[in-house]
Amino acid sequence: MKPHFIIFIFPLFSVAVKAQTPKSDTLRPQNLPPIQTPPDSTNAKQENKGKPQDSTIVKFKSRLSADGTYTSGNVDRALIQLASGLDWNISKILNLSSSQSFTYGQQNKLLSEREFFIDARGTILPEKTLYSLGFTSYEKSNLRLIHNRFIWAAGLGLKLIQKKNAYLSVTNVVLYEWTDFIVNNEFPDKDLWRNSTRIQGEYTVDGGKLFISHMLLFQPGFTQKNLRWNGNLTFRYQITKRTGIRSTIENSYESVVVEGRKNNDFRLTFGVEFENKFIFDFTDTFKKYITF
Repeated sequence: MKPHFIIFIFPLFSVAVKAQTPKSDTLRPQNLPPIQTPPDSTNAKQENKGKPQDSTIVKFKSRLSADGTYTSGNVDRALIQLASGLDWNISKILNLSSSQSFTYGQQNKLLSEREFFIDARGTILPEKTLYSLGFTSYEKSNLRLIHNRFIWAAGLGLKLIQKKNAYLSVTNVVLYEWTDFIVNNEFPDKDLWRNSTRIQGEYTVDGGKLFISHMLLFQPGFTQKNLRWNGNLTFRYQITKRTGIRSTIENSYESVVVEGRKNNDFRLTFGVEFENKFIFDFTDTFKKYITF
């Protein structure tokens, strides 16, 4: 990857230390906060205000964030970080969402980071205080020497606080994980069950312009002695209706790692975020396929 190309595409600033992308058992992609939109639910009544009651509205939201940095001289360093999120509020019964992230970094022209993560999530009764959710994810990590990691999970979520400018929820799921490490001869694959508890909060101040979110994820193993936890804290300030600047502090820990790799990773990033929303009116012919 050419440094000049990185500068052209990502004229942003970033301070970063190696880290692992946090896993989520939530409805929302991590570090991609919506603009004045409560998490894990829909605002159908507010957004559809003034529209015919018999009209079927499907709200589709997309988000994109990008960070990058390049330095040369005594230390040659290049880093790009991309993340996106999709939310499809099909109905009051079912919501679908997905998040994707990619990180690529070089240190003195040698590969240091190449991380990829994608997930898909579904939520039943997302507007209720008690809801159910399920998700699956796939990950590759050069930092952790993970060739492939697949996760499947299902469980319940509970909304503790749900106000206009404050939201707090807790979820608990049973999770199955299979990890294929790059150094299989020295470090066998891991096949185990976990319990995953997540506490997430989101808050807005200054008329909704300042957005603060936090997440703590605790995942002990059922069938093996294997603990993972991670957390993050995000500050986001809305500049325009669709753009904002943000800063995120992340920390992740895994008790079982390949020899030569550290258990704990920390990352501090600064960047810009873009969000777009689409609202579609479907014909009566298509309604029956997406309406519950």
